[in-house]
Amino acid sequence: MNQKLIRVTTVPASLGGLLRGQLKFMSNHYEVLGVSSAICGAKTAFIDVLENVGKEQGCRVFAVEMTRQITPIADLKATWKLYRLFKREKPFIVHTHTPKAGTLGMIAAYLAKVPHRLHTIAGLPLLVAKGRKRTLLNIVEKLTYSCSTRIYPNSFGLRDIIIENNFTREEKLKVIGNGSSNGIDTSFFDPQLIKDDTKKELKVKLGISDKDFVFVFVGRLVTDKGMNELAQAFDILSKEISNIRLVLVGSRENELDPLLASSEKILESNSSIIAVGTQADVRPFYAIADYLVFPSYREGFPNVVMEAGSMGLPSIVSNINGCNEIIIENENGHIVPVSDMEALLKSMRNVVTLHMNNQGLVPDQIRKLIISRYSRSFIWNEILKEYKLLEK
Repeated sequence: MNQKLIRVTTVPASLGGLLRGQLKFMSNHYEVLGVSSAICGAKTAFIDVLENVGKEQGCRVFAVEMTRQITPIADLKATWKLYRLFKREKPFIVHTHTPKAGTLGMIAAYLAKVPHRLHTIAGLPLLVAKGRKRTLLNIVEKLTYSCSTRIYPNSFGLRDIIIENNFTREEKLKVIGNGSSNGIDTSFFDPQLIKDDTKKELKVKLGISDKDFVFVFVGRLVTDKGMNELAQAFDILSKEISNIRLVLVGSRENELDPLLASSEKILESNSSIIAVGTQADVRPFYAIADYLVFPSYREGFPNVVMEAGSMGLPSIVSNINGCNEIIIENENGHIVPVSDMEALLKSMRNVVTLHMNNQGLVPDQIRKLIISRYSRSFIWNEILKEYKLLEK
């Protein structure tokens, strides 16, 4: 019988989305159990989601209620439930993702004496916290790492940040492959799958002509994603060059992370900016674009930049961990300083000029680079190698 592997995330959307396909792949080598919360939103609906994840991934699932906030009583209950589950199932490996699942899962696995306790770090939201909250989060982070036997930052930049903050010993840390938690499905994000007629219809619908140079942004339209700088830079550039467009794919979060009033005004008044909201399939929007622009302030390992590259699309990104590892200057895009509108404007202006002179980056080479470094099959096999090393 295969040894038992338990994967834990805070909510089922992460289990089925962040790790899409990975649990099914691992089921060929281990007896896999997926664990996640069942109360993020309407309880009944999310139980159904968790059950669907189990069906899609071809593994058993088990619900443990977890919250994303600091909730001591609920957290103790969840830790106890996880502990009892681990004692009963006796897994060879417990591997956690997302902050809350990582903390509760690692504590429970330590208490249950699970031999291999692995935690993947996809970002550190605590870095923007201040005062007592930052102090508390630092303690929690160190506790999580101390209960783990192995920590996997999903980027080399994130690994450096963890070391700089003395969260754990350097020998506990390892970046799997070239980074990323799950890689990118390059067979799905393939420009050949988007027909010319589909692209033409979408351009007509959005009022984009074949002569227009198109920037696309995919993500939440919030300050933290660099939207203020992007709005201002594009507004200036669109006054210099008439045939450029900016397509915004994503939703706003005005209550959590609002934009500046000046940026809101630009988004409303600049007719060259086209906001299409959240889309179930972003591939057609990559397919009609010439460049992704992604000036985010902080990321773990951004799927958006990998998706764009897999579609053969070059990117302008900010100089943050993850982004500055996926993008190699002048090979598949360009890197600009964080929160620097002038630098962003200069880079956007330069890529339009190069395009006009037929000196742009080559889509086929951009796609090949992503396939060789971040395809899902590559990442999955690298994680499997890590698991197999534990067996020895």
